[in-house]
Amino acid sequence: MARMHTKKRGKSKSRKPILDSSTFGKGAGELSKEQIENIIIDYAKQGTSPEMIGELLKRKHGVMYPRQALGMRMKDFLKEKELLNSIPSDMLNLMKKSVNMRKHLQSNKQDIYGTIRLKRVEAKIWRLTKYYIKTGELEAKWRYDPKTAELLIRGKS
Repeated sequence: MARMHTKKRGKSKSRKPILDSSTFGKGAGELSKEQIENIIIDYAKQGTSPEMIGELLKRKHGVMYPRQALGMRMKDFLKEKELLNSIPSDMLNLMKKSVNMRKHLQSNKQDIYGTIRLKRVEAKIWRLTKYYIKTGELEAKWRYDPKTAELLIRGKS
C-alpha cells in the first residue's frame, strides 16, 4: 500500500523469528518473566514511553521480544498495571512535533514549506484522534487544540 504523503511504497511481510519461550534474554534464559515485568514496571514509573521501554529492554537487558516474554503486548501489560498514559504515545510525539514546528514558524513566518509540513502533522493528529476515539482509547469529547497541546507538552517535559 502506498504511503499517504509520499509516492513511496511501504515494506510488507516482515516476520519476526519464532523463539522458544524458555529463552527470553541472551543465552539460556538469563531473565525470568517476573524479572522482565519488574524492569518494565520500573521504567514505566520513571515516565518512559512503551516504545522506549522496548528499546531499553533490547539494548540493556537483551530481551529481544518482550511480547513473547509477557504473553501480551506491552501496552496491554501497562494498561493492566495502570501505568499507561491517558494520551497514546504516538499522538504525544506528533503533538510535540507540532508544538516545535509552531514555535519555529512564529520566528520564521516566511517558511512556506514548514507550514505545509505543519498541516500534514496536524492532519495525522486529527486522523489518529478519530481512530483512538473509535477504539475507546480517548474519550469522545477529546479534541486536538494547538494551545492546549502546548500546555500539555510543556507539563510533560
